[in-house]
Amino acid sequence: MKSKTLYHFFLISFLSCLVLLSPVQAAEDKDPTIEEIVLTTSSSELLLFATVENSFTDTMLEGVRNGIPITFRFTIILDKIRSAWFDLSLFEETINHTLRYDAVKQTYQIDFSEKNRSQLTRSVETAKQLMSDLNGIQIIALKKLHPDARYALQIKATLVENTLPLGIHYLLPFTSLWNFETDWRTVEFRY
Repeated sequence: MKSKTLYHFFLISFLSCLVLLSPVQAAEDKDPTIEEIVLTTSSSELLLFATVENSFTDTMLEGVRNGIPITFRFTIILDKIRSAWFDLSLFEETINHTLRYDAVKQTYQIDFSEKNRSQLTRSVETAKQLMSDLNGIQIIALKKLHPDARYALQIKATLVENTLPLGIHYLLPFTSLWNFETDWRTVEFRY
């Protein structure tokens, strides 16, 4: 009788652990997506704001802390939609955000290709946010847009596979697990 009670206790404990841990695992298994896409204007430019959600894993962050830089590549395309002909490409750009960790200074350095500058932070959460955000990217001068014309902005993010020197990638096979690419997100609008 005691063994049956003990068996039920362990079974209930095991099932409880599965139920409690499954949301945590599900949160970690989410694919990266581009969210919060906002197109707005300044006095003279069309501006883009966007965020990549679920872009980091614990393995990636551990790799960064061990000296392996990671780069997010954002591809942005703006087309003028023409119904009777092929769409007209107005803008196409690739933007890179690269994250490095300095173990001596215990700081994260984020390099922004669109700003030609770097930013340092000690906080991993701040570093993750800076890597994942596009803030006020100038897309095109407003004078190049025609009133009431249809436009489509497409954006996607890719984790660039960094090549490691001297065959180190054979020693660190987990780096291939970092690869991700979001789906293209398209925002259609009229100006």
